[in-house]
Amino acid sequence: MKTNIFISALLVLMTLVSCNSEPSLQKYFVENTEKKDFISLDVSPSILNVDKAKLSAEQSEALHSFDKMNILAFKANDKNQAQFETERTKIKAILKNPKYQELMKVGSGKDGASVSFVGTDDDIEEFVIFANRKENGFAVVRVLGKNMNPNNIMTLMTVLKESKIDMEQLKPLQQLVK
Repeated sequence: MKTNIFISALLVLMTLVSCNSEPSLQKYFVENTEKKDFISLDVSPSILNVDKAKLSAEQSEALHSFDKMNILAFKANDKNQAQFETERTKIKAILKNPKYQELMKVGSGKDGASVSFVGTDDDIEEFVIFANRKENGFAVVRVLGKNMNPNNIMTLMTVLKESKIDMEQLKPLQQLVK
């Protein structure tokens, strides 16, 4: 009888410990994708519309390391400023988690942007770009990939400059710019 109680208690404890209630960007995206003030978009590498035959080996490797981008944007207006502040505070709190290593920060106070990453210098799993402006709202961009590194990202930027971006995939973001 004591063994059954001990095993039951151990199972309950393990279940509680395995449930991670810690906020994450992934959870934040899932929770807010369908809400009215948010715009959500998943972008695949096909958006770049590049001729892969013309890419150098380095550019091809960089493109191959990139899986997708998840974009979540909050459109601010005069009526939702309190919600904007609340949501922006949530994002900032998530990005303070030590797993998000900040690379750079631009701006100050109410407006600005930051770039962070998850992983190690040689094996980056995710880049996170967070930009916000009180008048417009904010956007969080998750660049997901395999074996990404800072060189791949810089090389990917050169590929971006040469690409013919498929604007059709970005149509939902036009609402944010209006």
